[in-house]
Amino acid sequence: MSLQGARVWIPDCIEVWRVAEITRDYKEGDTILHLCLEDGSALAYSIEFQLPPLCNPDCLSDADDLVALSYLHEPAVLHSLRRRFLEANAIYTYCGIILVAINPYKPLPIYEEEVIYAYSGHEMGDMDPHIFALAEEAYKQMVRFGKNQSLIVSGESGAGKTVSAKYAMRYFTTVGGCLGDSSMEEKVLASSPVMEAFGNARTTRNDNSSRFGKYIKIGFSQACVTGATIKTYLLEKSRVTFQAKAERNYHIFYQLCASATLPELQGLGLHGAESFHYTCQGQCTTPQSTTDAADLDSTRHAFSLLGVPESDQLELFNILAAILHLGNIVVRGRDRRGDGCFVEPADEALGLFCTLLGIEASQVMHWLCHRKLVTAGETYLKPLSRQQALNSRDALAKHMYGQVFRWMVSRVNCALRSLEGHHTTIGILDIYGFEMFELNSFEQFCINYANEKLQQLFNLHVFKLEQEEYVTEEIPWVFVDFCDNQPCIELIEGRLGILDLLNEECKMPQGSDGSWAQKLYQIHLGSSHFQKPKRPTDAFIVCHFAGKVEYQCDGFVEKNRDAVPEELVGLLRASKSTLLTELFLEEGDGPVSLQSRRSSGPRMAGRPSRRSLPGSQKSKRSISSQFKVSLNKLMEMLSSTTPHYIRCIKPNDGKQPFVFDSRRAVEQLRACGVLETIRISASGYPSRWTYKEFLERYRALVSREELMGTHEKQICSLALERLLQDPSKYQCGKNKVFFRAGQVAYLEDLRYRRLRAACTLLQRHLRGWLARRRFGRTRAAAVCLQRHARGMLARRFTRMLRRTRAAVVLQKTLRMVLARRSYLRMRQAVVTIQAFARGMFVRRLYQQMVRHQKAVVIQAAVRGWLARTRYARLRRAVIYLQCCYRRVQACRELRRLRVEARSVEHYKQLHKGMEIKVIQLQCRLDEQAQEKQRLVEQLLQLNAAHAEEVQHLRAEMQRLREDAARDVQVQQLQERLAELERHSMKSCLGQEVEELRQRLSEVEAMKLQLGEERDALIQRMSEQSQDLEEQHQRAARESQGLLQELEEERARYQSLVQEYARLEQGYENLRDEVAFHRQSTLRRSPSSESFLGSESSYLSSMSTAPSRDGSDQQAEASGDTGGGLEERWQPVPEGLHPQPSSVGQDPFEKAYLLLLGQLNAANEELAWTREELRRSKAPMEQEERKPLDFLKRRHIAEMLGLGRSPEKVDDDLKHAYDAVQVANKLLASQLREEKQQHEEEVEGLHLDICSLKKLSQQQAALIQDLQRHQEQEGLQHRVLQLQEENRELAQKLEKQERTTLKLQKQLRTYAEQIQELTGKREATGPAQELAASAAVLSQSQAMLAWRMEDEGRIIKAVITDYKPQRSPGMFPDLPAYILFLCFRHADHCCDELRARSLLDAAINAIKRVMKKHSDDFDMVALWLANTCRLLNCLHQYSQDKSYCQGNTVQQNKHRLQNVDPQSSCRSLGALAVQLYQQLIRTAEKHLKPMIVAAMLESEPIQGLSSSCPPGHHRSSAGPAHTLPELLQQLGSFCAVLDRHGLAPSVGHQALRQLLFLISGTTLNYLLLRKDMCSWSRGIQLRYNISQLEQWLRAEGLQQSGAHEVLEPLVQAAQLLQVKKVTEEDAAALCSLCTVLSPQQVVKILRAYTPAVGLEERISPSFISSVEKQLQDQYGGRPSQLLVDTSHLFPVHLPFVASPLHLDELRIPDALDLAFLVPL
Repeated sequence: MSLQGARVWIPDCIEVWRVAEITRDYKEGDTILHLCLEDGSALAYSIEFQLPPLCNPDCLSDADDLVALSYLHEPAVLHSLRRRFLEANAIYTYCGIILVAINPYKPLPIYEEEVIYAYSGHEMGDMDPHIFALAEEAYKQMVRFGKNQSLIVSGESGAGKTVSAKYAMRYFTTVGGCLGDSSMEEKVLASSPVMEAFGNARTTRNDNSSRFGKYIKIGFSQACVTGATIKTYLLEKSRVTFQAKAERNYHIFYQLCASATLPELQGLGLHGAESFHYTCQGQCTTPQSTTDAADLDSTRHAFSLLGVPESDQLELFNILAAILHLGNIVVRGRDRRGDGCFVEPADEALGLFCTLLGIEASQVMHWLCHRKLVTAGETYLKPLSRQQALNSRDALAKHMYGQVFRWMVSRVNCALRSLEGHHTTIGILDIYGFEMFELNSFEQFCINYANEKLQQLFNLHVFKLEQEEYVTEEIPWVFVDFCDNQPCIELIEGRLGILDLLNEECKMPQGSDGSWAQKLYQIHLGSSHFQKPKRPTDAFIVCHFAGKVEYQCDGFVEKNRDAVPEELVGLLRASKSTLLTELFLEEGDGPVSLQSRRSSGPRMAGRPSRRSLPGSQKSKRSISSQFKVSLNKLMEMLSSTTPHYIRCIKPNDGKQPFVFDSRRAVEQLRACGVLETIRISASGYPSRWTYKEFLERYRALVSREELMGTHEKQICSLALERLLQDPSKYQCGKNKVFFRAGQVAYLEDLRYRRLRAACTLLQRHLRGWLARRRFGRTRAAAVCLQRHARGMLARRFTRMLRRTRAAVVLQKTLRMVLARRSYLRMRQAVVTIQAFARGMFVRRLYQQMVRHQKAVVIQAAVRGWLARTRYARLRRAVIYLQCCYRRVQACRELRRLRVEARSVEHYKQLHKGMEIKVIQLQCRLDEQAQEKQRLVEQLLQLNAAHAEEVQHLRAEMQRLREDAARDVQVQQLQERLAELERHSMKSCLGQEVEELRQRLSEVEAMKLQLGEERDALIQRMSEQSQDLEEQHQRAARESQGLLQELEEERARYQSLVQEYARLEQGYENLRDEVAFHRQSTLRRSPSSESFLGSESSYLSSMSTAPSRDGSDQQAEASGDTGGGLEERWQPVPEGLHPQPSSVGQDPFEKAYLLLLGQLNAANEELAWTREELRRSKAPMEQEERKPLDFLKRRHIAEMLGLGRSPEKVDDDLKHAYDAVQVANKLLASQLREEKQQHEEEVEGLHLDICSLKKLSQQQAALIQDLQRHQEQEGLQHRVLQLQEENRELAQKLEKQERTTLKLQKQLRTYAEQIQELTGKREATGPAQELAASAAVLSQSQAMLAWRMEDEGRIIKAVITDYKPQRSPGMFPDLPAYILFLCFRHADHCCDELRARSLLDAAINAIKRVMKKHSDDFDMVALWLANTCRLLNCLHQYSQDKSYCQGNTVQQNKHRLQNVDPQSSCRSLGALAVQLYQQLIRTAEKHLKPMIVAAMLESEPIQGLSSSCPPGHHRSSAGPAHTLPELLQQLGSFCAVLDRHGLAPSVGHQALRQLLFLISGTTLNYLLLRKDMCSWSRGIQLRYNISQLEQWLRAEGLQQSGAHEVLEPLVQAAQLLQVKKVTEEDAAALCSLCTVLSPQQVVKILRAYTPAVGLEERISPSFISSVEKQLQDQYGGRPSQLLVDTSHLFPVHLPFVASPLHLDELRIPDALDLAFLVPL
């Protein structure tokens, strides 16, 4: 085969690999390959060992699965990832069992909750690659097979591992939900911000880099989340004390510094992060993308959700602040030699550190600068140098933070631990990827060691899956060797391996990094995976699976020891802080610094403590040993699960969105195992197709003879034998055909040539037909143009003659008009001048006369004012003189009186006899006081008696006054009404006479003005027509606005109705839960448990209708014979009411005695009737005495339960019946009162039950609190008391219930005895009595007579047990009509309470039926129709005239007169909206599984499916549903709605909602499936939409609003079909997509897959141009990617009057409603 024109990959130093095209054919033995690069330059490529790798066809370059590539090698993988990432913005790609995730560094709208539910329940290959698809696969395998799963997320820092793990956690908590504890989902998600705050930091590669590994194990029980546990690995503690440039410490430190101004953090001594040594070393104290203060609020909120109290949080912040202050402690050297050091006592940081931790500052100062050395029998104290003291300080800080991190993880695990346990788990491993820096230390060594172990597990798993695939398909499998990294793992962890030597060196007293390096050289230098660097440094090279890494030995030994000064740890153990003590007691005693063994110092006498013995150091394992053990446990755990791999790739180091650096990507692909998967797959048969997919794709290559095969496998085998002559290039399995690498590309080339030849033939014939059609159109157009041109010239000449004649007439008329206008203007000017001149002269004369008159008036006013002023001045002078004289006389009299008052005789005269008078008055005062006391006591007694009497009289007067006021008010209203009617009649007659006169005068005036206004009216008509047009447009806009407001109001109302339904459902759930808790907590007898267990149903029946026992009692007391007499019974006189014997008598005994009194009164009435009959019929006295005695004896015998005598005389029975009827009237009135009392007592019991329920709820809440706080014995004692009280109340309630049942049975017995008094007419009595009532009440037609106790039977017959198919005479709206006829009867009886009770019971019954049949569309439609019909009947027969306009005369006679149905209409309207929403939900459940298969996957146009490119995951099975099935389902829905008689507009609204669901779901899946975005799929989709529209037209439903809801889907289909190349195409595309959002348009363009050889790929510049134009068009408005299919349009339930006359309604006998008597 010739290679000329083939494209190959050649290495490149910048882009890693470049595409080149072979310009000359290659012959075997050639050393040079002539190539042409993409820029047009020629290149002579030398061939050393093998030819360069070939490029894949364009149709395979953007495959969803990299394993589907025909040529599997590194450049093909890199090119496919780069193309998908840059052109399609697809960040996820499958690579076998691996999901490759590239960090976009930009938020994408692909993680909303709608996307989660879109991926839920689908197979992994049905939709585009996504982390949700991998999570769904793990979740599905766990549920199906019950096996534990694991998600292994790896990648280097900044690749997006943490975000991917969070998205996976969110998917599991959203899809799985929670079992039991509803807050467990929030707790699982709340663990992320806490772990990120304490374990993440900013690095040069990532702003939120995880500096530890974690394994999150989510527990499931019954497919629901029950809890989780978190395990961490290798926290980077060195970051606490040191950060490189442009890096930061852990987030929690910066969060505390940013929130230092909070009141609760004021005492921590915190400042800005730049003021602390541990946070300012990286010179990057401010984040780029987060706000530290807001992050602290999120962290504290997460702590609260996890159950960490506020006090523990503040204590934790104290420890973290103390770590910051510890880093600011300044250590100074004593001399230049550095033999000793000291800390200033006045150091501020030291004081804050000791204050926050509650330890002594002197001890800290001492042990920071000294060390204790312990030998076998003596203890030494050695001073430390300044550097050693600083190292000791940093070691203490790292140890403290490590303990804080461990404590935080343990608290999170406690909060996430489930009490119920779990059956299966899904683990998420977020671990560091392979690291290779310029300087690699101990941390990088441990990380790469972990990746070696994970890679080994991955290789084994991939190899196992490949082997299982070949064995299943029965393909010969040659076991190839793969790159096993077991030797490298043995080098690290084997005997005398790197870790063993490191641990041994750490145990040596003088162990160092250099000596450890020399041991490595001596032992492992001969290993193939170990090398020594050429530079003379202490370093070594390990050949990992991802490449060679050079490790610097400096710091390995010290980091592996992780030594902490024991004396400082002892100080922390003695701290006053409870949390700090807990931190250091959990781990036990810390290790002792090994520097003490290598040092000498002054001997210090003392007894060594057990804690400081050298032997205790051996108990603490090294860091490498701990990590090795935890890593082995992790490998065992992962081996026991089914792993799923997510490899995160960092596209560039600059964190730029959608920028792809090929060199960085290739490094990570080599390190994460993707290329190893490719290599293992390429060693066998990497391309695998099912036989059905192969035939669909390559049907064009199959001949007719081969298509005659019996089955698909035979056809494929015959075709492959002819196309691929080498049998080793393919293998046919049981269900699939396997191809070697490159064979699919060869088949694609053959298919492309065949299709190109067919296209050329089609184009040739089509172009000839188009040319012939174009010529015919051109000739017809020329003839038509000539005909029209000649006609135009003739018409133009005629028009010129007409215009000339018209111009002459216009000139003549215009000159006449101008001359007349000039004359009239001149005449008007002369008249105007004369008028103005004459007016001017008259005004001058008038002004002169006015001025003269005003001068005379002013003179008179001035002269009067001067005279008045002179008189006022004289009067004031006279008054002043009088005052002066009188003042002198008063002074003289005052002096005389003062002299007289000073004399002694005057005083004696005044006080003469005053003492005697005082004594007399004192005695008199005492007597009056005593008399007053006595009168006060008498007055109090009289007042009390008077108050009682006044209160009694006042109540009596108030009652009488109310009665009188009612009578007076009624009389006044009647008089006022009559007076108003007379007055209105007079005024109306006067007004009409006056109006007639005015109209007569106006008509006469109008006759005079018509001639003058005719011309004006003609001119106004044009103006008014314009005004009317403007008003019409304005009115249309206003009406449109009002309609929009109405729709919005209706939407709000229906949302409230939906919320009410949700709350009602929540209430029922809470009620069931309370009943469940009551059964679980209360200990009661079996009878009480059965009673309380059915309490909810009992209360629901109590809320809607009277109790059944009460109904039976009333039914049997009144009897079937007295049902129609209820309206005619009169109340009993007051004297006949029995008086109670005692005040505190039991209400049931009172009812019992009252009934006995009524029976005695009936006997007395019978005796009195007998006497009357004897006196009226004296001649027949002897003959009548016997029947009456017999009647009396029979009555007494029946009262005693004895049998009746068989002898009966008709005449006597007639008289006896009349007597009993009178007695029945009395008994009925008294029974009615007893019934009312009984209802009040039942309401009291209902309140007691409600209070018991509240007590039970309180008890349940207390029990829950007790489960959380079992240590509080007081609460337990309180719960026991409440249980005892609840048990006693339950026993009392049970006793009262038994008493109630007993009394009800007695009442039923007495009622039966009264019923037996009716004799022979027991069976025929009800019909005759109701017929008599109908004869009396002839005006109350078209109603059903019923009683209050029959309510339950009515509801059961017409709602609960109603089945319209059991009788041919039934129609769907019959229950609504029956209920309305019963409602009319209650309205006729003026019984509003009974009417409302009936409708409330009906509403509750419908809700119960809907809850039972929530998935039955037919049942929901039936009761929606009945609810609407009942609502329309209430409107139609109400007093509202707007609903009665279409009624007939007979229907208007049946309108409601007494009961206002407005409140019932509102309740029914809310119920109708709820039923409509349930109808839509039920239909959606049936439609959702069919939509995608019918609209997207079905292929009504055969032959287009082969255009789908290979390499995309597709389900091997055909579509489960087709479009005809979907249309049939929609047709069945519409047929059900029509059959039940719903209004057409309701059906249109329901259909519009369902079409919105179809359109939205189809569009969402189109956006999420790249294989559906192609030209052929657009044609299929447009055809399916046209079929749907054709079905709508055929059914007459095109006006249902379907066009608007289908428009987004139509535009999406058109978008897939239009041309997408030039800027004009971009503008046309933007004008086309008016309904789709910009995100949806761009998503479809990026996912578009062109037809191979027929279309060009959409350029990124075209997509950018479209995106920019759409943003300008939409103005930056927020838009969403997916359609919210859960949105419900507001529904409008129209009023439809019933054409049926109520008196024509007939009730079928099958309903068993014989107790309802039509009137």
